[in-house]
Amino acid sequence: MEKKQNMTGKQAYEKLSALCARSEHCQQELLDKMAQWGVAADEQAAVMARLVSERYVDDKRFCRAFILDKIRYSKWGRRKIEQSLWMKHIDESISRPMLDDIEDEEYISVLKPMIRQKQRSTTGRNDYERYMKVIKWAMGRGYTMDIIRQCMDIRDEDELLD
Repeated sequence: MEKKQNMTGKQAYEKLSALCARSEHCQQELLDKMAQWGVAADEQAAVMARLVSERYVDDKRFCRAFILDKIRYSKWGRRKIEQSLWMKHIDESISRPMLDDIEDEEYISVLKPMIRQKQRSTTGRNDYERYMKVIKWAMGRGYTMDIIRQCMDIRDEDELLD
């Protein structure tokens, strides 16, 4: 991506306010864009303060929308969502309560059909190897072992060895 040079704070505000009117964005995404555009640091702070005060950007609102979208549409688990929010510099005091409000049943309702499909398409030398591949795949999507267990009807790891 080519870096634009010396965009003014006013130009950045106009572009970012139009962008935020179309979809949710967090402060870090907007700061990154302004840095790419070559907006001076003092102007970045002023633009960001104005966007926040005019409610174009709100990290709580962004966080809520991000979490629900990632669960329902991208079918991510809690760990992957937490990591993405951390990378977007969303404060844990904002994200933790919102993630805690999501019931396990919501994750299970998303993961269970995916696991059933993955089990049908996974090959291995034996049942144990197939189970481990599916578990590793689900963990890669950000699901915790307790949710995976519930979806695969596994009570403990010893059951896999049977």
